[in-house]
Amino acid sequence: MKAMKQILVAVSLVVMSAMAPVVIAQQGVEKAAPGTLVAPAEALTSLLNMTESQMMSLVKAFPADKYGFAPSAAIFAPGQQTEYTGVRTFGALVIHVAQANYALGSKLSGLKPEIDPATLPKLTSKDEIVAALEASFAFDHKAIGTLTTANAFESVGGPFTRSTQAAFIVVHASDEYGQMVEYLRMNGIAPPASGATAPPKK
Repeated sequence: MKAMKQILVAVSLVVMSAMAPVVIAQQGVEKAAPGTLVAPAEALTSLLNMTESQMMSLVKAFPADKYGFAPSAAIFAPGQQTEYTGVRTFGALVIHVAQANYALGSKLSGLKPEIDPATLPKLTSKDEIVAALEASFAFDHKAIGTLTTANAFESVGGPFTRSTQAAFIVVHASDEYGQMVEYLRMNGIAPPASGATAPPKK
């Protein structure tokens, strides 16, 4: 229910775009005056940019030797009744986001990734995993770029439209970002978005 509310809020940003001719401010969409009609692709790209920026800075800040870290009962108070079996490592969590980005972006646009997302779990190094995530966001930007006022609210299945699918890319990544923040905190690292200085690279 919470995720659906987030999707509806995000999609409301582009509803007006689909109801009238689009006007883009000459100085760029970031500086568009209130009341300016913004194209669906521009509105949702702006939304994705925020989440992408936070996540990319976070995954780059986490030390390479910690990419195999996963929460376990050992790091919490004795007697805490929480099951950690099967919890993803940090690296696996980043790969999960990359795979989801490709799947969601492809369904939104019909575009096909240049790589096979199913091969991503084979990646092991931080550099490879970060590059894969970055490439998946680039793919989603292309996917969102296919949105127009004419197709923004076409169904991709049931009540889900191209625009809600685009918004869900952001919702999903934001949810996973929140989990990644906890991984950093468990290792004594403040996420860059908090204004903290990134730890030394390893």
